[in-house]
Amino acid sequence: MQERSSIAELAEQLRRELDRYSPGGKLPSSRALVERFRVSPVTVSRALAQLAAEGLVVTRPGAGAFRAPARTAPAPAGDTSWQEVALSADGAADLVPRSVDASGVLVSLAAPPPGVIEFNGGYLHPSLQPERAMAAALSRAGRRPGAWGRPPMEGLPELREWFARGIGGSFTAAEVLITAGGQSALTTALRALAPPGAPVLVESPTYPGMLAIARAAGLRPVPVPVDPDGVKPALLADAFRATGAPAFVCQPLFQNPTGAVLAPERRHEVLRIAREAGAFVVEDDFVRRLVHEDAGPLPRPLAADDPDGVVVHVCSLTKATSPSFRVSALAARGPVLERLRAIQVVDTFFVPRPLQEAALELVGSPAWPRHLRAVAAELKARRDAMTAALALDLPELALPHVPSGGYHLWPRLPDGSDEPALVAAALRAGVAITPGRPYFSAEPPAAHVRLSFAAVAGTGEIAEGVRRLRAACDEVLG
Repeated sequence: MQERSSIAELAEQLRRELDRYSPGGKLPSSRALVERFRVSPVTVSRALAQLAAEGLVVTRPGAGAFRAPARTAPAPAGDTSWQEVALSADGAADLVPRSVDASGVLVSLAAPPPGVIEFNGGYLHPSLQPERAMAAALSRAGRRPGAWGRPPMEGLPELREWFARGIGGSFTAAEVLITAGGQSALTTALRALAPPGAPVLVESPTYPGMLAIARAAGLRPVPVPVDPDGVKPALLADAFRATGAPAFVCQPLFQNPTGAVLAPERRHEVLRIAREAGAFVVEDDFVRRLVHEDAGPLPRPLAADDPDGVVVHVCSLTKATSPSFRVSALAARGPVLERLRAIQVVDTFFVPRPLQEAALELVGSPAWPRHLRAVAAELKARRDAMTAALALDLPELALPHVPSGGYHLWPRLPDGSDEPALVAAALRAGVAITPGRPYFSAEPPAAHVRLSFAAVAGTGEIAEGVRRLRAACDEVLG
């Protein structure tokens, strides 16, 4: 982290001094910059590389760095108004309009302004990410024989085998495809299982990114309510009968956003209901590696108990590592596997081999289990800190379920609350929270917010964030 700061500071200093040089003028040598700013040669090299990437300097091996030629004036803007007609006409015949609304996803991807506490994040704080282990894995991966060649389209056999063992049951490497993150895998699955215009059953509430995938593909998400024990089987059966949907998308373990775990007695029912409907279950097993220290034994993935190919399984390394470590798996049995494979090849060809090699290096290293244990302990401490702070400072927020895995809580607001107003007031108070509305594919039964405890710096920031949220509630809820 210190080196990054030094690079950024040096780049900014050099950026401010560029006006001293005419276009094509030579900057001081790297040695001179090292002596003047008392930084390492590596810091100088990376700062100059950053300016070169911005088009501000030109580096010439053996000659040094030079101020780049003046940029030409931008061309006049064209007239793109014709696209409104073209894009509208394109979907005029669709049974279900294809709308691409990324707002629900951007809430957890966009970095909040400086000084704002991030209760809306969807990934681990940098202090929780295995940065050293990932860097070492990537370094070792780059030296593996053939690391920069083309991988098998389905993914490296050893990595597919590792994911298959994690799923359990009788899954084999031959039934696993390596994909570029869970979002990509879900996109492939829905495209494979449901034609445009079809209904698809989803949990209610559910992950907004999945709703966005479905709608962008021209599918119609049909909600099936969940409670603390997961989806309600009787309502799932009713929804299949009423819609004829070809698939049901669910998160049986630490569901997003409720944190629910599908109860043991419901697991077989869900598979039976889908099988009798001639439909697939897309299992998004997204946070199995973010279990809390006090969770106890976890249930197996649904796919492990499904010999008949009902389940299409998605799991990923991203949540437990870094948002940029986009390596995941898509597992299925039967003819659907070939369709999934064909769609992935057409869309992305393959996941870059160096990233797959790095994943193998990471999960095979002693640092990997140590990292998972450390994250499990820290997430429990953060969850406990947030629940205690909410109980003390915001007792009017109902929290009927406290999960033992995942990275967030799902409080219900008092009846009649203005959810958008509270989100806006919280941001003004210096804490970013996630509104509950985007998690529902139909009218929500109540107002909620989602509060993440993984993306903040620690328990002290959690306490301060809840204090700021108290001020926002005082302003909006009265």
